[in-house]
Amino acid sequence: MPRIPASALLTTTRRVRRMPAVGPMAVIAVMAAVLGCQAPESSASLGVVPDGVTVFDDAVPGVANLDPDLLKALRQAAMVAADDGVEFYVNSGWRSPEYQDQLLRRAVAEYGSKEEAARWVATATTSPHVSGEAADIGRSAAAAWLSEHGAAYGLCQTYENEPWHYELRTEAATSGCPQMYADPTHDPRMQQ
Repeated sequence: MPRIPASALLTTTRRVRRMPAVGPMAVIAVMAAVLGCQAPESSASLGVVPDGVTVFDDAVPGVANLDPDLLKALRQAAMVAADDGVEFYVNSGWRSPEYQDQLLRRAVAEYGSKEEAARWVATATTSPHVSGEAADIGRSAAAAWLSEHGAAYGLCQTYENEPWHYELRTEAATSGCPQMYADPTHDPRMQQ
């Protein structure tokens, strides 16, 4: 990055100070333009899902980037669950590889080892969230509703230790959900 002379920064700063109606964000934007900085990527574009997002919120990448068949099944189930007074909130859906790596690093720090963290968070290369094939459904009423009715829509809880984690298993509509894994370390897909 080219070095900007201090005199140029001082001149820019003086100009900004002369604009009393300019708010702090405008000052930051001007300084970023002078320095050639770019705004960081938004957390939503990485797959972070804000609180209160439902399966119908297409403006949120964590929902919009889910596998279309999974999203369709979630929405069909959510419409029926609504008749029972249950709303499906998405705590996490599609995730970028960068965000998945970040979650794994946090889990390693929290649980003290990669082996223990693997019980809760997959790698970016193995996570069904990165491929858009998993959704973590929030609020216990929704998870309970899906536990009882989800198979009819092909929605199955995958891991015993994660009652919020659902994936699409289309055969479940006729033959029921497959047996759950104790946790992701028992899932052969995670052994890659």
